[in-house]
Amino acid sequence: MRIVAGSAKGRVLAAPKSDDVIRPTADRVRETLFNVLGQRCDGLTVLDLFAGTGALGLEAVSRGAIKAVLVDRGPEALELCRQNVAALKFGDRVEILKASALEGITSLGKKKAVFELVFSDPPYALSAGVSVLEALGQAKIVSDGGVAVIEHGKDEQLPERVGDFVRIDERDFGTAIVTMFRLTPSDA
Repeated sequence: MRIVAGSAKGRVLAAPKSDDVIRPTADRVRETLFNVLGQRCDGLTVLDLFAGTGALGLEAVSRGAIKAVLVDRGPEALELCRQNVAALKFGDRVEILKASALEGITSLGKKKAVFELVFSDPPYALSAGVSVLEALGQAKIVSDGGVAVIEHGKDEQLPERVGDFVRIDERDFGTAIVTMFRLTPSDA
């Protein structure tokens, strides 16, 4: 597992001992995601929920994001995030938050944090796509026009719309599906 592009291109990331607890997003999936989203993330603030190794958020920082918040509650995931942030020397642009995804969203909402890009890559068995989008909408932490990227298993079908989030793209990677939503407030 490595950073695909940007200032840290080619740098290897620390990976979990097994994929049983943490299932990192594959390099080819990340590469395709950023091809769809745009190669650069200049000036963006990024939220990486169920961060695992932090690969998605760190990829965004490598591509120019000014800040990323990595949220996870698992001890191994938090340690991998710390190791990868330190190895890439991104400590000044990355915050690691020990919390469940929904707790993290609530906490960030109370701090009035705002993100232009959100990644959510939960364990597929959770089928958490809709609940994450609903929580993001309630907390109001995604900027108007911001994008939420939900990675999920084939068994989870996400609707065309969840609150003010409208589906804009979906990619099938075999066992993983990535669905992208844009926040489009109805009063806009």
